[in-house]
Amino acid sequence: MARRLVIIGGDAAGMSAASQARRLTSPDALEIVAFERSSRTSYAACGLPYLIGGMVKTPDRLVVRTPDQHRANGIDVRIHHEAIAIDCTVQTVTVRDLDTGQEAIEHYDELLISTGASGITPPWSGIDAEGVLQLRTLEDAAEVDRRIVAGARRAVVVGAGYIGLEVAEGLLARGLDVTVVERLDAPMAAVLDADMAGGVADAMRAAGINLRLETAVTGFTTAAGRITAVETAAGSLAADLVVIGLGVRPNSEIARAADIGVGKSGGIIVDDRLHTGTPHVWAAGDCVESRHRIAGWPVVIALGTHANKQGRIAGTNIAGGQAAFGGVLGTAITRFQGVEIARTGLAEREAEAAGFDTVGVITESSSKAQYFPGAQPMKIKILAERGTGRLLGAQIVGGEGAGKRIDVLATALWNNMTVAEIGGMDLSYAPPFSPVWDPVLLAAGKAASRI
Repeated sequence: MARRLVIIGGDAAGMSAASQARRLTSPDALEIVAFERSSRTSYAACGLPYLIGGMVKTPDRLVVRTPDQHRANGIDVRIHHEAIAIDCTVQTVTVRDLDTGQEAIEHYDELLISTGASGITPPWSGIDAEGVLQLRTLEDAAEVDRRIVAGARRAVVVGAGYIGLEVAEGLLARGLDVTVVERLDAPMAAVLDADMAGGVADAMRAAGINLRLETAVTGFTTAAGRITAVETAAGSLAADLVVIGLGVRPNSEIARAADIGVGKSGGIIVDDRLHTGTPHVWAAGDCVESRHRIAGWPVVIALGTHANKQGRIAGTNIAGGQAAFGGVLGTAITRFQGVEIARTGLAEREAEAAGFDTVGVITESSSKAQYFPGAQPMKIKILAERGTGRLLGAQIVGGEGAGKRIDVLATALWNNMTVAEIGGMDLSYAPPFSPVWDPVLLAAGKAASRI
């Protein structure tokens, strides 16, 4: 008789696991059933801001694989089904059909929890008003678009992190008046050091954004159930559309209720094989905590890259293979119009909290040879450990061609390289792509001189 794998959650991690397990096992050996509460599976949520802005033309462009395509591959996908309880003693999951309200008990031999994360929503008055939205699903994007088409013209974005910047860019592209409200003193302040975030603020203001820093939202004003204004400690901001982008929290409640270990981070505790420690129970994606490779502490970093890798590793192990997840660096990149923003590893405050004695340097250079048409300014910040010279983290802010250089530094960080070693690397050069001394080499060399 075939073993039975039950998957809770049908997006990146869950369906990556299902697909990998199916590649490695036949339906006769492993039955795979995935429960997804929405109507979609395997879509690119990172593309939602670009769908709003019109750079992605239709929602279908973001769908990687439909439920029917998964079914054709031997995976029993059941949409509009929500798992509501796990009983690890008898290895069952209680599932509710959201269309009929009926509940069923589903047996598993192996269980994968891939419930993702939900947007953080503070208990502000009026937060449930019509026109106050988050951007987590295709349905959310469709609702934002509908409101723009219906005549929304004054948008307030709450939060100036990754999502906030990308949504603001998309709303600007649609012709809206956009205000961004951020309680911290700089955009991207949660991921960039203060000496790197200033260029982002300048770019936002130059584009026409009304940027309100060090401004705390206190609630929302409504009329007939619709949003009319965002209330802050500094006054009222008129709005007919609000998008909240304050980060996410892991959807780990179902695991906690089943006495499956949940860490202080809020993420489900897993080992490097993505096993929870509870027999026959695995977890992957935005709902789990991972080990930070530099600091060593557990973190929850919700990125599609991590979710897809973890799903594939979990699927391999469930199918009887051997694979391990190596941890995370928090490597990420975004942009606001012509400004690219990237980071990897630790920021200064994080390195200090982890007990490192650090040396930080900033260099300014250009994305191409300075004489070549289209050369864009860029800043790189390198953070190294004093004494050893070990790279601890890096940040980049600059024009086109700047951001993806973070991958060189992430690779060096992954392999525990020193800044002296990085400064001696053989990187490519031609005037359309780089100065003869690539900005990465310049930054690493400057850091090495101060160790």
